[in-house]
Amino acid sequence: MSARRGPRPTIDRLRRLLVMLPWLMERGEVPVAEMAAHFQLTEAELVKELELVAMCGLPPFVDEMIDVFIDDGMVFTGVPRVFTKALRLTAPEGFALLAAARVAMQMPGADPQGALARALHKLAQALGDDALVVDGGAPVLAAAVAAAADDSARVRVSYRSASSDEASEREITPRRVFADRGHWYVIADDHRSGEERTFRLDRIESCERTGIVDESRAVAAPSGDDWFADADLPVARLRVPATGRWLVERFPTRSVDADGDGWLVEVSVTDERWLAELLLRLGPAASVLAPPEWVDLGPRTAAELLVAYEADGNVDS
Repeated sequence: MSARRGPRPTIDRLRRLLVMLPWLMERGEVPVAEMAAHFQLTEAELVKELELVAMCGLPPFVDEMIDVFIDDGMVFTGVPRVFTKALRLTAPEGFALLAAARVAMQMPGADPQGALARALHKLAQALGDDALVVDGGAPVLAAAVAAAADDSARVRVSYRSASSDEASEREITPRRVFADRGHWYVIADDHRSGEERTFRLDRIESCERTGIVDESRAVAAPSGDDWFADADLPVARLRVPATGRWLVERFPTRSVDADGDGWLVEVSVTDERWLAELLLRLGPAASVLAPPEWVDLGPRTAAELLVAYEADGNVDS
């Protein structure tokens, strides 16, 4: 059976729609290509995201759906009736909406002056703006790296590798900054290797411009699991039980194949300790098939924990 990419978490797609729909409703109709570029998607990915709208009903979820359709290269939408009058929200509903919207406003394509941002400001005022703060986890240097990407400016960074845990100096030209599954990344031209690489932004410890501006080059943000930061990391092939499906929903995977009631999954490994902890969470039904040096990692880690537990005197002799 051919490899299949793991599913993108539905919550991520819904958050993206929370940004996309107000933006689209303000405009009424937009070319597919323009909307895809704005939200850093391919046209095919945009169509797939908008297909999810067809399954999103409006309160009371009986007789009205969100009206979005695509025709002759254009995306069209209308303003549903539920949005033509003021919403009456309870305090918990208001806080839940405020939290979701603040997280969504940190996603690619969010307009800080758009309809969602204005509605968020009014909702925060109604609830008391000091009542809730959501930190989406954008690293300190994310803004500087994103600005360099906008300018095609070459920067000198200190980058701490996951595999060696050592920092190295290198020059990169950032091309695209994006967030995926709780982490922020930058696709960049790495002038040390001469290749395009993807770097974790939270591992960049310093960033300064070199004064060199390279030729502009458009780079699309990746989607799903069709990419891997630190691509030179080792790969582990796992047999995962059906109960371990959360693995392919939470972590980037190189391949996913059905295997009876479970899955055969390939993952990039940042370090052995991370893989050991993952195996403990998956339980004894999970196993490593390759590489050979990690085949016994799960049982070995469990045995070491048991020895340490007994040594602490927590188990009767």
